[in-house]
Amino acid sequence: MTGVDVRVDRDRCLGAGMCVLTVPEVFDQDQDEGLVVLVDARPHRDRLTAVRLAAGVCPAGAITVTDPGPAAP
Repeated sequence: MTGVDVRVDRDRCLGAGMCVLTVPEVFDQDQDEGLVVLVDARPHRDRLTAVRLAAGVCPAGAITVTDPGPAAP
């Protein structure tokens, strides 16, 4: 199984931390500004639902999730 592609836009991030609360294995916040830090840019497909939820609850819309689909045979 492949992973999903996750990108964050730190310029848009407000530091609300909803992503970290939703999927701490994928997102964190930096110590200085509290802005999003992407811990895992290609999380396993098993986390797709949680990562999409994190993107959906982000008040700034700073998270983009791309599902490349199933691996080619």
